[in-house]
Amino acid sequence: MVEIVELTTETTDSMKRELTFLFEKQLHHIAGQKALSQIEEILEEALLPNSQTYFFIAHLNGQAVAFAFFNTMTSFQKGGQYIWLNEIYVEETHRNKGIAKKLLLRIIYWAEQRKIKGIELETGMNNEATKALYNSLGFYDVVSKRYSFRF
Repeated sequence: MVEIVELTTETTDSMKRELTFLFEKQLHHIAGQKALSQIEEILEEALLPNSQTYFFIAHLNGQAVAFAFFNTMTSFQKGGQYIWLNEIYVEETHRNKGIAKKLLLRIIYWAEQRKIKGIELETGMNNEATKALYNSLGFYDVVSKRYSFRF
């Protein structure tokens, strides 16, 4: 059975370690050692009161196997608050079991309860399985070019 849990300021150290472990598994292919060493610091900052950052962890039979990480933002164009979904990750051995879908449905429910106006995200152009999942839940393609600036 899959259980989805939202992390809060009262989240236990054990659950924070579970999330850190999942982040490390996800990022070890794409991030440098500096990014990995900052995970715990970033998680602590994100879980401070009044943060606009949110995490959900999915447990399968008591084991943390997936997470979602997002921020709420405000936009005049969107008519209020919306979610930017930063990350959704499911351990490779637990993919294709509906866990990502359950995470997304939980986020959609969470957003509806708070009158959030929508959810924005980005995925790889060739990530067909993920695009199919998003489309099955009513997400649609937005033609856009994303820009980035780093300090």
